[in-house]
Amino acid sequence: MTALRAGQQGAGRPRTGPRTGPHWTDSGWVRIVAPLVLGAAALVLWEVAVRALGIQPYLLPAPSAILAQLQATLGGIVQAALATGRNALLGLLLGALVGVVVAALASRLRWLDQVVAPLVAAIAVVPIVALAPVLQTMYGATSEMPRIVVVAIASFVPVFITTLRGLRQVRPVHRDLMRAYGASGWQATRVVTLPGAVPFVFAGLTIASSVAVISAIVAEYFGGLQNGLGSRIASAAAQSGYPRAWAYVVASIVLGLVFYAVTLLAERTASRWARIPVS
Repeated sequence: MTALRAGQQGAGRPRTGPRTGPHWTDSGWVRIVAPLVLGAAALVLWEVAVRALGIQPYLLPAPSAILAQLQATLGGIVQAALATGRNALLGLLLGALVGVVVAALASRLRWLDQVVAPLVAAIAVVPIVALAPVLQTMYGATSEMPRIVVVAIASFVPVFITTLRGLRQVRPVHRDLMRAYGASGWQATRVVTLPGAVPFVFAGLTIASSVAVISAIVAEYFGGLQNGLGSRIASAAAQSGYPRAWAYVVASIVLGLVFYAVTLLAERTASRWARIPVS
């Protein structure tokens, strides 16, 4: 009877235990709509602030003015984005390929690791603003190679560091098991080492994809062909076309998001192929 009364008294009390059911914030549409609503609110606040405070365009143009320039110069913006995207893509692929190959060699050869480590640390601190003019002078003003090299150098560092870390994550029991099976070094690398390093490779690529776009845009500020987003931003700002310059900035942001999204998609595809769950 005592237990029954206690149960009846406790039936009307709210439960304070852990939540086990789904919550509305776990819905997929909320994760998409919430950032869009926040972004729209920020744009409205931006527009109101510019108009109410009388902010001059050279300080901060209104979103409506930027949108008007986007519509008026859409063709030129697309062409500039394609030129910058091409340099960023080629440099990213080159830097990532070199980073993976050098990391694979460094993971097998200890002396090479000791030689490469300080060089990578030195490359990581080389400023783009100092490197781009030197390469521009070497290759000439009509060559896209300086920008591609700048992007490749900037992309090489994160891919190399994360890949090397991933190649060293092989558990000793797995390595011993492959030796017990009499597997060759290449078989062990293909079956155990490379699949285990896939998440680390794409972790570096995720960072490098954004760095590639930034590096390509910055490299375009230092002469050369005036066909990319960076050179168009500098030209528009020099001509006091600040809304147009911001329109090219918006295109740069979209280009960076495209690179980032494609990298995430490639990561999921490669992870399924390697049978490694994506966190």
